[in-house]
Amino acid sequence: MTTEASVLRLSILVTLMTAVVGVGFGLLSGSSAILFDGVYSLIDTSMTGVALVVSSLIVRSGAKEGKPRFMERFTMGFWHLEPMVLVLNGTLLMGAAVYALLTAIESLLAGGRVLAFDQGIIYGIITVTTAIVMALLVQRANRRLNSELLALDAKAWWTSAALTASLLIAFLFGYLIDGTRWTWAIPYVDPVILTLICLIVIPIPIGTIKQALSDMLLVTPVEYKREVDTIAEAIVARYNFTSHRAYVAKVGRGRQIELYFIVPVGQPARPLEEWDAIRDEIGDAIGDAGPDRWLTIAFTTDPDWAD
Repeated sequence: MTTEASVLRLSILVTLMTAVVGVGFGLLSGSSAILFDGVYSLIDTSMTGVALVVSSLIVRSGAKEGKPRFMERFTMGFWHLEPMVLVLNGTLLMGAAVYALLTAIESLLAGGRVLAFDQGIIYGIITVTTAIVMALLVQRANRRLNSELLALDAKAWWTSAALTASLLIAFLFGYLIDGTRWTWAIPYVDPVILTLICLIVIPIPIGTIKQALSDMLLVTPVEYKREVDTIAEAIVARYNFTSHRAYVAKVGRGRQIELYFIVPVGQPARPLEEWDAIRDEIGDAIGDAGPDRWLTIAFTTDPDWAD
């Protein structure tokens, strides 16, 4: 669990196992809620697999050696794929939850359904324990790796734990009221809990989708733009430049920065080494140097080249 890829691979394996168990228990017990939990996990597994591929591409594109030949067609990197995956993942999960909600409402109107609560309780205990353990493991690994994909994966595990815990509580309730004066409510336990789960799940990906769409649309992060402008203004004052132009965007884990400095006409010539030293100074001030920072710095006397 030392790399983003290794954490995602483990998450995929465990999620796939949980999904298969969920679908199996859902069919055996007759519970639509458990079946939805399994299908939800299958969707999450497939999207985590896509995220793993994207993560691998981003890491390999940033390496100085060992790049596959096809990467020559993607010279601007693969950062743009990360928000696409997040949008697709969130949209699919929301779509599945909306469909399950409609199914639950239909079941309620039809009088509910009877299911085997003992099997549901066994499933709930197994899945809640697994989800909590995985959420803690992914969060622990992400303290060092600081990955948005892992942060989303940890959130998915906590969501799975919470949803399955609600299932477990509902099935325990159904099991306990069997044979009492509340027996009439047993057929409604499954569709009611599925309805509640869907109402909880549907809004969860909205924040992720909103941020990912901002990345895809290259919406400028206000705070980061302000930091870059402050650094650039200090450089303008130090070297007696006329002004600057800054273009900043966040694309997934990537930070794209283009800085243009307007140099007064007739300023004494400088050796290229001196211009490079100024670039180094700016780069050090901005920080976050590494494969996920795309920094372009240009100097010109013509503002049209910067606008």
